[in-house]
Amino acid sequence: MKTKYKRRVCKFRLNLPPYGGSYYIERALKLESALAREPKVLRLEMAGDGEIPADTALLIRSILLNRSPKTTLVTNARSSLQGGSVLVWLLGDQRLIRDDARVFFKRNPLADEDPVEVYAGLSETEQKYRDSYSSIDPEDADYERVLQFINEFLPVKEFAGRIVNVAVLREFGLVANEHVDNLLATAFSKRDRAAAFT
Repeated sequence: MKTKYKRRVCKFRLNLPPYGGSYYIERALKLESALAREPKVLRLEMAGDGEIPADTALLIRSILLNRSPKTTLVTNARSSLQGGSVLVWLLGDQRLIRDDARVFFKRNPLADEDPVEVYAGLSETEQKYRDSYSSIDPEDADYERVLQFINEFLPVKEFAGRIVNVAVLREFGLVANEHVDNLLATAFSKRDRAAAFT
């Protein structure tokens, strides 16, 4: 018999410890379990000075994108964010961030390299060989992918390597701005009332 869970607000803490590779994988799997219960709201609390590794950020992204459409994701950054942590925070339906916090992501490490060819199996083209002394690191390729997803929210070419403050995030509509939200709500309610009388 299938157990019915009451839909509720679920708080999920994601600490950001430096050098916490296995911690992030463990938390990603627990996050998947929490989302499987289909809470109405999942509040992802992020705190700490660490950075989620690129591959783990991509894993968390896939978990968050596969959540139930009934679950609203609220990401709350209680600390400044960097790298893969920025991507995870950006995935929230509603994003909160401490007023004096900052976001930072480094430049694409592969930008000056030859493009990396992804081998997709046997075909007419051959895989490019790179030896173990190559400057290309698979982690760099994952970070490049993280930057591509961040670019859906913020212009990576402009902001990579720069510290971005909350005011800039508000300009891009990434952080709740109560004043603007209230103005829009008022404007739409006036328009709806005017339409009802015509």
